[in-house]
Amino acid sequence: MADPRIAHIELDEATIIWRNADIEQERRIAIFDLIEENTFKPLRAFAAGHEGPYRLRLSVEDGRLILAVSDEGGTLLETVILGLGRFRRPIKDYFAICESYYQAIRRATAQEIETIDMARRGVHNDAATTLLERLEGKIDTDFATARRLFTLICVLHIKG
Repeated sequence: MADPRIAHIELDEATIIWRNADIEQERRIAIFDLIEENTFKPLRAFAAGHEGPYRLRLSVEDGRLILAVSDEGGTLLETVILGLGRFRRPIKDYFAICESYYQAIRRATAQEIETIDMARRGVHNDAATTLLERLEGKIDTDFATARRLFTLICVLHIKG
């Protein structure tokens, strides 16, 4: 029976140089939410009879996002590589807005926090749409999964 979803996700810890408590919380929430509910169908692996669930390992090498897709036993099924050029600006914008948001939570009015959060969601949504476009023909997924994956892509870009 087909079960096209991510059952386990791992980030390349060697890629993550530094993260603060706020970013660590974002990472934990994104992973928890992703595992609880996602749609993820790597097309080549699925066509070859590997119908899920999958293990996913995310890493960044030489400006490219590496999505290593394995079966539940850990056997590598396929690797999808995406250039990150189209994500540089959204990642930078997302970090800037998140920093403003974290500061606002500590000392701003509810209205100011809401305004910043709306901007943060907008950047996040646009980046998720871009990710969906980049995965087209490689991995079928849904918008909510793409949003959570974008959060994790951002975590991989923290330089300190």
